[in-house]
Amino acid sequence: MVRIVFIHPDLGIGGAERLIIDAALALKSKHHNVNIVTSHHDVNHCFIETRNGDLNVISVGDWLPRTLFGKCAALCATIRMLWAAFYLTVMSDLAPEVIICDQISNAIPILRWFCKAKIIFYCHFPDMLLTQRKNLMKKLYRKVMDYIEEYTTGKADLILVNSQFTKGVFHDTFTSLRILNPSVLHPSLNTVMFDKLATKSDKNSTSNKSSTIFLSINRYERKKNIALAIQAFEHLLKKQNQKKCDSLKLVIAGGYDLRVPENVEYHSELKTMAEKAGIGSQVEFLQSPSDQTKVELLQTSDCLLYTPSGEHFGIVPIEAMYNELPVIAVNDGGPLETVVDGETGFLKRPDPVEFAEAMNLIVEGGSELKNELGKNGRRRVLNNFAFNAFANKLNGYVDKVMEG
Repeated sequence: MVRIVFIHPDLGIGGAERLIIDAALALKSKHHNVNIVTSHHDVNHCFIETRNGDLNVISVGDWLPRTLFGKCAALCATIRMLWAAFYLTVMSDLAPEVIICDQISNAIPILRWFCKAKIIFYCHFPDMLLTQRKNLMKKLYRKVMDYIEEYTTGKADLILVNSQFTKGVFHDTFTSLRILNPSVLHPSLNTVMFDKLATKSDKNSTSNKSSTIFLSINRYERKKNIALAIQAFEHLLKKQNQKKCDSLKLVIAGGYDLRVPENVEYHSELKTMAEKAGIGSQVEFLQSPSDQTKVELLQTSDCLLYTPSGEHFGIVPIEAMYNELPVIAVNDGGPLETVVDGETGFLKRPDPVEFAEAMNLIVEGGSELKNELGKNGRRRVLNNFAFNAFANKLNGYVDKVMEG
C-alpha cells in the first residue's frame, strides 16, 4: 500500500476532473491509501464519487481570488495551487509517498522543497497553448508564466500525457524538455458507474420512439465549438421533408457554472443562435446534468456530435461508444485515437455541411446503422479503454516512480 495524494486546482465537472477521479478510484482499487487535495470543491457541482464517500476530498484555499478584476486567471490559479501544495506538505498529516499533480505544474517546486514524495505530473495539454496574447502586457505576462510552466514541468519524476496527440504537442511546445519521453496514459471509462446507473427501461425506451435525437455533451465554453452542432442541425433540417423534420431533435448538455462568465455568456449565445435560426423548439439546453441524466441521454439518443477541434483527448466519445451510441466528431486531435471513421461513427472537418451529411446518414440508416456502429463502438471501448487496464497501467507507473 502506497500513500498517494492527488493535487488538482478545481474539482468541478469536466473531462480533466473525470480523469482525476477515475485515476483515484483506480489506485484505490489497488488497495492504496488515496486522497485528493483541491482548491475548490462544491458538493452541488461535482462528480458523485467526490461527495458520496468513495473518495476523500480536502478543499483548501478557496478564499483566494480566482482572478484580479477579471484578469490574471493563470496567476491566481498558480497561487491557489501553491497554497494547496503548501497545505499538503506542511500543514496536513497525509504524509504522501507519491503525489500526482495535474494541470498546473507550478506547484511542483513547493512539493519538492517540503516533502520527499515522488511526483507524477499528468499533462492534459500545455497551458501556454490555451490562452491568447492580444496585447503587449499580456504577451509579457504570459512569457513569464510560460517559462515557469515549462521549467516546473521538467521537475517531475514522471510525466504522463493523455494521448499520442498531446505527446506530440508536448515535444513541439516544451523545446527544452525534448530529451524527456512522456508516457501515454489514455483516460479510461469507469464502466461500473454507467452500469449502475443504467436501467432496463432506459435501454428499451429507444425501441418504440419515433424521433431521432442528436446529442452534444461539452462544457459551455467557446473553444468547444458547440455552435457547430446547432449549425449542422439547421443544415440537416433543411434537407428533410416536414414530417421527417418534426421528428428530429438536438439536445445540448454541458457543464455550467455561474461563477464562470463564459459559461453564462456562451449558453445565452447558443440559445439566441437557435432561436434566430428558427429551430429553437427542436433544440433543448441542459445545464450541468446529473450523472443519472447524462447516462439516460447517452442511452436514449441516436448519435453524439462531438464538436471541439484540437481536443487533446476527449472522454465523451468514449462514454458514448460504451453506451452503443455512434459518434460524429471533428477529424483532428484526440478523436483520431478513439473514433474509427465508418466503423464506430464518422470523422469530419469542423464544417456544418459535412457534419450535416454525416447526420443525414444516421437519419437515413435508421436503427440498423445505429446498432452496427454502436456495437462496434462498445467493443472498441472494452478492448482499448477498459477501467481495469487503465488501473493496471497507472499502478505500474506508481511502482516505477517508487522504485526509482
